[in-house]
Amino acid sequence: MKIVRSRFVVLALGALTLQSVAFAQTSAEPQATVWRFDNVDSVGGHPTHVLGHPHLIDSPYGKAVEFNGVDDALFVDAHPLAGASAYTWEVIFRPDADGAEAQRFFHLAEIDPATGKDTDNRMLFEIRIVKGEWCLDSFAESNGSRRTLLNCNDLHPLGQWYRVTAVYDGQTLRNYVGGEMQGEGQLHLTPRGPGHSSIGTRINQRDYFKGAVFEARFTSRALKTEEFLQMPPELSPSAEK
Repeated sequence: MKIVRSRFVVLALGALTLQSVAFAQTSAEPQATVWRFDNVDSVGGHPTHVLGHPHLIDSPYGKAVEFNGVDDALFVDAHPLAGASAYTWEVIFRPDADGAEAQRFFHLAEIDPATGKDTDNRMLFEIRIVKGEWCLDSFAESNGSRRTLLNCNDLHPLGQWYRVTAVYDGQTLRNYVGGEMQGEGQLHLTPRGPGHSSIGTRINQRDYFKGAVFEARFTSRALKTEEFLQMPPELSPSAEK
């Protein structure tokens, strides 16, 4: 009987160890946060602060939020990449014609808990309009280390839907339009603290965006290009209703 009990204890401890390892692996796996822009009153489960009159439209993929490029914006009291030492930030959006030359369409900002004011630790997606087309501008900064990725030699037509991506692996920041890298540069970022986000403008309500946003995904690790968010299948006109 003692031998049976000993074997039982060993088996039980072995099973417990396997469960512990499995739990540790599951717990360590970074989780992605997805924000769908199918409602102007909330995004990603967070209530929004609405500026101007951003409104819902039918996109080829479902509902999206459109901004007028003048005074429309959404503000969210959440920073989905706070605490991340590496990240992948993806947005499916449509930049439209007749917007300003420089537009900030997504801004993540850290807030100083002592003062309640924004710090300089921030991350942005921007576009520049050049010769009737657009190019991607990505920016990240923390504690004085900053990097701008702007490549206006690679221009894209306006009025179409795109996925843009910023990837930081702990040493290098890269940005992409679709699966094509637009630029890269060395950067040392420390994890950002909690903060807030703006969509359609910069946090300080400058450089408004004209176009629409369908979805954003935030992952606390550097994804490979084959892991990037896929563009959703287009819906038939009847399915959008």
